[in-house]
Amino acid sequence: MKMNKIKIISLCLLLAATLPAHAAVYKIATLAPDGTQWMQLMRDAADRIEKQTNNRVSLKFYPGGIMGNENSVMRKMTIGQLHGAALTSSALKRIHKDNYIYSLPLTYKTYEEMTYVRSKLDEEMIARLKKEGYIAFRIAGDGFSYILSKERVSGVNDLKQQKVWIPPDDIMAQTMLETAGVSPVSLPLTDVLTGLQTGLITTVGAPPSFAIALQWHTKVKYLVDVPLFFSYGAFVFSDKAYKKMSKPDQAVVSKELSETFEKLGKINWENNKKAKLALQSQGIEMVKPDAKEMVGLNKLAKDVVAKLIKEGTLKQSEVDKVYALLKTFRKK
Repeated sequence: MKMNKIKIISLCLLLAATLPAHAAVYKIATLAPDGTQWMQLMRDAADRIEKQTNNRVSLKFYPGGIMGNENSVMRKMTIGQLHGAALTSSALKRIHKDNYIYSLPLTYKTYEEMTYVRSKLDEEMIARLKKEGYIAFRIAGDGFSYILSKERVSGVNDLKQQKVWIPPDDIMAQTMLETAGVSPVSLPLTDVLTGLQTGLITTVGAPPSFAIALQWHTKVKYLVDVPLFFSYGAFVFSDKAYKKMSKPDQAVVSKELSETFEKLGKINWENNKKAKLALQSQGIEMVKPDAKEMVGLNKLAKDVVAKLIKEGTLKQSEVDKVYALLKTFRKK
């Protein structure tokens, strides 16, 4: 009888060792609509993570903003209702204001300039997020944001006649518009299309591919062909949730998400080039400000940066760091 019990126990242990471990489900929120290329790539990464961790780590996505706006998502991460999120630059800037340096208006002219600056500063941004309790793996560029509008806009004076949308708590966008004499309309991302449909807003700022994915392009007629600022995002875990994974599982998650976001950044850039051409083919007019209007726009951008430095939102040292990197790159 005793020998039989030993055999049974041994058999149970053997079976337990061969069965996959019970998955810890990590709930991830994103504003990206389901069915997009972004979601497909993230689901593919989640499948690889689950397989490589022997089913110990499973990612469950909540796409399309169904978990609320980013402020709500971050609150839910704090209390453990969510474990991670794909956050836009607006949210990343709220986490740490030094992250505003990528959104300096009318500062970056080309993808190559932005790539060079990011090669020097991305790791600093990731370290700042970690300090605030968010584990990020890569910063993924969404591309340059442009002004898209129902009415023709080519300079500061035209903007004053518009109802311009800004994301909630986006200090940079708010300061820029208020400095231009515009009273912005703050709406969650999920309400922007309705705002355009009803006339609550007439003008938005977004990367072209973003505007197409969210159907904003169906409600506008013009695009101001000047890169306004750089948009970016990051996949983050709460530090508390990430620490629940074993070190080997963390290594798998970090590798897969890093590689996926690296790929996403490149895809986003290509998609934005194609999206811009697609907007033109659909009848959206590309507006080129003249020399006088560009002087006004550049002055506005410099005034905004100076004001934010004075108010303490931006650090002079961080801004100088960006300008020095751009100067080095442009000399090359």
